Amino acid sequence: MAADNPRAATSRFNAWPHHWARVDNPAQPRVVASHDILILGAGPAGLTAAYELTRHGRPCAILEADPHTVGGISRTETYKGYRFDIGGHRFFSKSDEINRLWSEILGEDFLIRPRLSRIYYDRKFFHYPLRPLDALLKLGPIRSARILASYARARLRPIHPERSFEDWVVNRFGRLLFDIFFKTYTEKVWGMPTSQISADWAAQRIKGLSLTRAALNALLPRRGRGEVVKTLIDQFHYPRLGPGQMWESARDKILAAGGSIHMDRKVIGLEQDGGRIQAVLAVDSAGNPYRYTARHVLSTLPIRHLIAGIQPAPPEPVRQAAASLRYRDFLTVVLIVDQEQTFPDNWIYIHEPKVRLGRIQNFKNWSPDLVPDPRRTSLGLEYFCFEGDQLWTMPDPDLIALGTRELDAIGLVPAAKVVDGCVVRMPKAYPVYDDAYQNHLAVIRQWLREIDNLELAGRNGMHKYNNQDHSMMTGLLAARNILGLGRFDTWKVNTDAEYHEEADAQTPDTSGRAQPRSIAAA
Repeated sequence: MAADNPRAATSRFNAWPHHWARVDNPAQPRVVASHDILILGAGPAGLTAAYELTRHGRPCAILEADPHTVGGISRTETYKGYRFDIGGHRFFSKSDEINRLWSEILGEDFLIRPRLSRIYYDRKFFHYPLRPLDALLKLGPIRSARILASYARARLRPIHPERSFEDWVVNRFGRLLFDIFFKTYTEKVWGMPTSQISADWAAQRIKGLSLTRAALNALLPRRGRGEVVKTLIDQFHYPRLGPGQMWESARDKILAAGGSIHMDRKVIGLEQDGGRIQAVLAVDSAGNPYRYTARHVLSTLPIRHLIAGIQPAPPEPVRQAAASLRYRDFLTVVLIVDQEQTFPDNWIYIHEPKVRLGRIQNFKNWSPDLVPDPRRTSLGLEYFCFEGDQLWTMPDPDLIALGTRELDAIGLVPAAKVVDGCVVRMPKAYPVYDDAYQNHLAVIRQWLREIDNLELAGRNGMHKYNNQDHSMMTGLLAARNILGLGRFDTWKVNTDAEYHEEADAQTPDTSGRAQPRSIAAA
């Protein structure tokens, strides 16, 4: 898509004259009445911000590119009565405020679900987090002995400094266990060698976990083990009809409180003048242009597109920094299986190197109400890719055939049991933590300080691989900045749900999350 090329996005924006009054066209941009607060994007961060604003009596308007559905990557799709996630979305947070907010929005339809997720390797299921006895029995005595020796070597001679994801994991699990249970899957997800992924991603996503801690969690009761590591939780909340139900309910409450949501409004540019965003430009799917004005703007748009669309254009180093931010995309092949049960997990990680398949969601085990026919199961086969590559552009029937073959090849479900399927593509699912992204963000953030009525929030809005609750918290704090309830640094929101006021962007993060480092410069 052209919109995923920063140069193309800029060119398309420049195709619209900057001075709208000069447009000699019957379909000239429609001037929408000025809003107090304008939110760009109706994902978890944008909707949470709107919910917080309307709770305080401040009406706001949201612009959402999708014609019908809110929730962003946390939406729920449907196919012939089957409901499914775009990936699996656990509702678990260390923040009591976020937990209360979820319950307040959804009420009785917010279920508690047991968690089971395992690794599938060599046609065997391995518990994740790893259980030592389970792994020893399934890997065999010779390979297990080699793994323990590898772990001992890593503990005696750790890699220093830890610059990459590979360094971080090898230091905590040993080289051999890394090769079996981390390398293949991680490289499928990110499309790059683990030696090029910065260590802070591992520190954020599996912080506090090691082979020793995994063993303790397998052998000891939960009481007395101290703080819960997110990777280790054994239950979570989940909306009865999928994550989209949460955000549809939030949408309805926002509308009832006086907010407005403009669907089918793809933001293509922002006008700035005097250190303020003066207007936001959008088009609908028919190509009709719109112009919105507001006193405050909160953006959850991918930073790359946000910067590319600002006019007059930011300085060249800022535009180059934004254009250098990368994203990983993925698609889900949903297969309807004529089988009441397949495997008991909510999801499984596929570590088989011979297939392109990365992860499988078992939607029936997230909530039985996602599957309309109890005699059948629906599985979401996730393939990680880059928008425009061979996987992304493969026709839907070919993708369904690929998923069916791979599911059969690894021995999970016979191909003959697959009776139907569909495909959903999700661009920009993951901001990429490459060796220079933090430097790029620093350049962008420095320039954005010059714009005093623009707040950023959300996963892509801040280029942070946040969980859903962290994205929500960035939306909450951005809304509170607009409300004047404090001056919160949303960039300090992290995996431990510790949030700080009045923190300078150059201040080291003392909340426990390691800062990204440039691998090349380290």
